[in-house]
Amino acid sequence: MYPDSERAYFSAKHLCYLERDMARYLHRPNVLPILIPHLEQEELANFLAQMDGFVFQGGSDLAPETYGEKPIGRWLGDPLRDEYELDILDYAIKNHKPVFGICRGFQVMNVYFGGNLYQDIATQQPELDQHRDAVLYDQLNHPVLLEEEKLLARLHQDESNRMVNTVHHQAVKDLGRNLEVLATSPDGLVEAFLWNQTEEGKVFGVQWHPEFFANSQIPLMDAEKVYTHFLGFCR
Repeated sequence: MYPDSERAYFSAKHLCYLERDMARYLHRPNVLPILIPHLEQEELANFLAQMDGFVFQGGSDLAPETYGEKPIGRWLGDPLRDEYELDILDYAIKNHKPVFGICRGFQVMNVYFGGNLYQDIATQQPELDQHRDAVLYDQLNHPVLLEEEKLLARLHQDESNRMVNTVHHQAVKDLGRNLEVLATSPDGLVEAFLWNQTEEGKVFGVQWHPEFFANSQIPLMDAEKVYTHFLGFCR
């Protein structure tokens, strides 16, 4: 969040925050999730060097300019956050660190590797299913189709339930370089991928929000399996 004279608290300040469900999902014994603050370049490098892995969380839209397009409507995104997170992701990739992207983070990864996005699914692909509802929010769900014999299919091979939540209005359009699709939605959108230039699943992302699964009113896939897989590389 940026300086805003209309805001009653910290009106002149930049705010960085971590949503509670995310903190609870990431935390476990001997695992400490740390929010990376907005630091200057030299300070940031010292900070990042102490991290064992990186989770890129959900949030604001990516700015169309970040992936070489002009806005088609009111979805202007957050170019400052884009630049900051792409710098962090660049550090992670170049230093062989594990990466787990969630929703926006998944989209940041696609753009980093040269892909682009639908700025608004309902506008650009109106024939597709609904993927976001402001009222239902994390209670809007759909099944995912896991690519046979690939990472997610193996992680969830003992589960017949393949339901996830859907809280996004932007989505992968053109897939980035060396990204391997792991799951799609029934209407064909990419829901998960990995970067195939490192150990399998060391750098991967999902379009859904596993940190919200605990709130679901219906059973969803086991959210622990993807995170446990990620932590295996961090350790």
